[in-house]
Amino acid sequence: MNDIDRRSFIKKSGVATAGALVGGQVLGRTSPGNIANNTVNVAVIGIRNRGMDHCRALSRIPDVRIATLCDIDQRLLPGAVAEVEKLTGYSPATTTEYRKVLEDPDIDAVCIATPNHWHALQTIWACQAGKDVYVEKPVSHTIHEGRLMVEAARKYDRIVQTGTQARSSLSTNRAIDFLKEGGLGDIYMAKGLCLKPRASIGRVKDSGIPEGVDWDRFLGPAPYRPFNENRFHYRWHWFWDTGNGDFGNQGIHQADIARWVLDKASHPVKIQGFSNFFIWDSDQETPNIQHLEFEYEDGRILQFEVRGLGTNDEGGIRIGNLIFGSKGWMDMASEDVGGCQAHFSDIQLLPIGYSSYKEEDGPTFTDGDPATSDAVLNHFTNFFDCVRSRRWQDLKADILEGHLSTSLCHLGNIACRLLRPLHFNSQEETFINDREADTYLTKEYRSPYVLPDRV
Repeated sequence: MNDIDRRSFIKKSGVATAGALVGGQVLGRTSPGNIANNTVNVAVIGIRNRGMDHCRALSRIPDVRIATLCDIDQRLLPGAVAEVEKLTGYSPATTTEYRKVLEDPDIDAVCIATPNHWHALQTIWACQAGKDVYVEKPVSHTIHEGRLMVEAARKYDRIVQTGTQARSSLSTNRAIDFLKEGGLGDIYMAKGLCLKPRASIGRVKDSGIPEGVDWDRFLGPAPYRPFNENRFHYRWHWFWDTGNGDFGNQGIHQADIARWVLDKASHPVKIQGFSNFFIWDSDQETPNIQHLEFEYEDGRILQFEVRGLGTNDEGGIRIGNLIFGSKGWMDMASEDVGGCQAHFSDIQLLPIGYSSYKEEDGPTFTDGDPATSDAVLNHFTNFFDCVRSRRWQDLKADILEGHLSTSLCHLGNIACRLLRPLHFNSQEETFINDREADTYLTKEYRSPYVLPDRV
């Protein structure tokens, strides 16, 4: 895409073909009646690790065809095609240029599993081109990006699902139904845990760009830097130009569950936190230790901890949530571990002024039948059901939900980088009387990969 500017892209891409704007409406394959034989043709964008997980799930869903694989690393394409062919019996097309996917009128939806700094541009452009979108978490690289993604989904009437698949986990849904019915009384705090030890990435010198890698397109909107293996596959998570640290990588799932439990459809109003990068001598920029607290208007608290070094578990879990209510607490393990256990508390004041405390286990919530409990598969199935019905309201994790939860990661990281309490205007999505903090709400974009002012 480095041979065209943003305006040229709009003219040449699917906005002018598969999703032409006529009378304020996007024309394209936007309803079941326009999808040949009811089959949804999908392009998977980014095919290393998570992208191939997408392909494995998509191959199990009836009437979904993996039509195209797209990646800036040509070296990955042959192996990915071979695996899809083994899974499905057919070979998908391949491309290294995302704009070619958007120009293809036969593509109905894109599944985006690219680095975080690309999510917003690729989602917005797909909406403008008349494509529905499944975008991995965190949905954005900044809070401003997330808001524009929501606006694009609504303006172009697109189905945009966030990849927080715990929303489609049976055990998690059952546990949250129990909490909403008052099973643990009044919930006053939710705590997310990402206790995930990470090895050092060390220090790596810049090197030549490997043959078959489009490094310029990988960087996209990020500042140009010489090629470095530490900034490439997966390790891009640990640099501010492209990632958001482990809070945005793993922790977004647990932050989303915590906000879900607290039933918050708004941003917190006060954020404070501490972080640092301990022990390793490394190129990594993002912290490996974070302690965060978010306060909502009603005073309820969402806490979060990232511990990327050797550590104990809490409540028997390392990746998951702890929920605290007036009647007890609950440990909620991540969906890949499964299971949520309630614990009832009995606190009584003794005559001499001390308190006694007793605890007993309450109900356990598990996924049950493995054939119906695959959260990733269920999440994709929900997405394609909504692609056919055109009802974004039925999505388990609509882009607005993704924006609100992803914003917790951004707000927490900003508080840690500034090392002071921050006050946030949830409606305006700006900090209160803090121009320095406001500078983190967006970022500079490298031409021609520029975020539009309006979608």
